[in-house]
Amino acid sequence: MLNQPVANFILPATGQVNFNLSSALGKSLVIYFYPKDNTPGCITESQQFRDLYPDFQKAQCEVVGISRDSIKSHENFKAKFTLPFALLSDSEEKVCTKFNVIKMKNMYGKQVHGIERSTFVLDQYGVLSHEWRGIKADGHAQEVLRFVQTLIS
Repeated sequence: MLNQPVANFILPATGQVNFNLSSALGKSLVIYFYPKDNTPGCITESQQFRDLYPDFQKAQCEVVGISRDSIKSHENFKAKFTLPFALLSDSEEKVCTKFNVIKMKNMYGKQVHGIERSTFVLDQYGVLSHEWRGIKADGHAQEVLRFVQTLIS
């Protein structure tokens, strides 16, 4: 998938709208997949993307977060942590499957089916420029920002 255009997708987003990937062309786009709203790692990651969001915008880049949570859960999570970007609901795992982020994970000694924390950067043409898989939440947004800043022409 790297260096290939990402096929269009549409998902329900916070703010009572649908996110359409083709409408995001013209800017770089960070798509970060996270396991679950209101969990420690996901809070940390989302807050760090929030805090760096003005820098992403200066780099002509938009940010969206995707998990399997409902829009209602996303709206609460977004409001609680004042997230300035959209959260997308992929309850049917269609986009998660497209990006191959659904994995079997060990949680407290048992196997569970869930999202592996992963981030993807698409360039202004919708081509996948970089990916990180199985990352640690803390400090990751800064690493993504450094990469995005290299895309500015």
